[in-house]
Amino acid sequence: MSAKVFIVDDAGDIREALSVILAHEHYIVEQAASGAELKKALDSETPADVMLLDLRLPDSDGLELLPLVKRRWPQTEVIILTGYASLDAAVAATKLGAFSFLEKPFDPKALLMHVERALDYKALSEQASHLRRALSAMSGGAAPVFQSAAMKAVVQTVEKVAPSDVPVLIVGESGTGKEVIADLIHAMSSRANGPFVKVNCAALPRELIESELFGSVKGAYTGATADRQGLFRQAEKGTLLLDEISEMPIDTQSKLLRVLQDKEVRPVGGKVSYPTDCRILASTNRQIQEAIRSGKLREDLYYRICTITVALPPLRDRREDILPLANTFLQRFAAQAGRVFQGFSADAITMLQNYDWPGNVRQLQNEIQRAVLMSPGPLIRVEDLSIGSEVEIKVTEAGENLPLIKAMERNAIIQVLKETNGNKLQAAKRLGIGRQTLYNKMREYQIEM
Repeated sequence: MSAKVFIVDDAGDIREALSVILAHEHYIVEQAASGAELKKALDSETPADVMLLDLRLPDSDGLELLPLVKRRWPQTEVIILTGYASLDAAVAATKLGAFSFLEKPFDPKALLMHVERALDYKALSEQASHLRRALSAMSGGAAPVFQSAAMKAVVQTVEKVAPSDVPVLIVGESGTGKEVIADLIHAMSSRANGPFVKVNCAALPRELIESELFGSVKGAYTGATADRQGLFRQAEKGTLLLDEISEMPIDTQSKLLRVLQDKEVRPVGGKVSYPTDCRILASTNRQIQEAIRSGKLREDLYYRICTITVALPPLRDRREDILPLANTFLQRFAAQAGRVFQGFSADAITMLQNYDWPGNVRQLQNEIQRAVLMSPGPLIRVEDLSIGSEVEIKVTEAGENLPLIKAMERNAIIQVLKETNGNKLQAAKRLGIGRQTLYNKMREYQIEM
């Protein structure tokens, strides 16, 4: 769709000249001859992408109109036009939100350059806005709160790869935010205005997944009472997310590989293939090499979809993010419940930061939501948290038959695990050993949780 430029100037010949120049470059042009006409347009018209605003109008001053324009059409970039150029006016216009300042009479090439730069700036601003919204969703509905270097690196990678069309594979444990990263990539891409179609490969029945992905024709199988378009064609000019791709049947993976290679899809039971134009994102919570070795993921498909791999670290490996995320979730859910909380008690903070969070950010979010509902306030206390409250420690018979020294060590480990509600990091610290050493000793003594 062509960009829309709104011209505000009292001189009819200038408006006409500007219109001709801009229309020649396929811009949509609208006009106003006064401040009154502009105010009417602000109330009734679709916002413009760029506005050319004369500094002096018969009934208004451009510097006085500029704040009104930015309030009513905040995404519109304003270029000030004036025959009375001065440094003071330029500075004042910039402070009020003008994109640039152009002196009349103007050179057509200079005018078009200003408009193009304004549109580029607008596009970058919208991308940044998409980024903020997506990060807001990932961090609980408020400003981004990531403090860990690992997550900052993830965001930097996304910013670099999103504008391209390359396939991206997103890997990470359940609850780390893989779908949010996919949302972010789509929102920052050139396909952001196109459809974003998501399919959970693990949730589709084996007998239906191919018709769901590729489409089907009437009569192709029992129950196929009409033609089905398929998700590839639904995602045309947009993005298709293949969530949990390693759960897709292996024979379907081979057909998917053919679609990606040929860039065309043939519906089940059909004789005609259709070209496809959608960006492919994929995600999995499995370890890639293990999925390939176990036959869950075709190696050739993996190399087709992994041009860029974004690995999301588990929450236990970026503990500096736990408390900021918890505080953000607390504010969000307290507001939803109409309650006021001052934060977390010191013991609760320790528990949150030391817990391993096997369910990652999703588990943390659910835990804080539950605590808000259950806590009397105004602080979230240890007793308001459910994490670690149901830890059960078992020792097999083989773990019982140990020499005295080892039995004492085993008993000490069991006792500390109980005292820390099963928190292995905290237990290791109390025992004065590394977490991996604790894991090794738990295996040696066959301690299960």
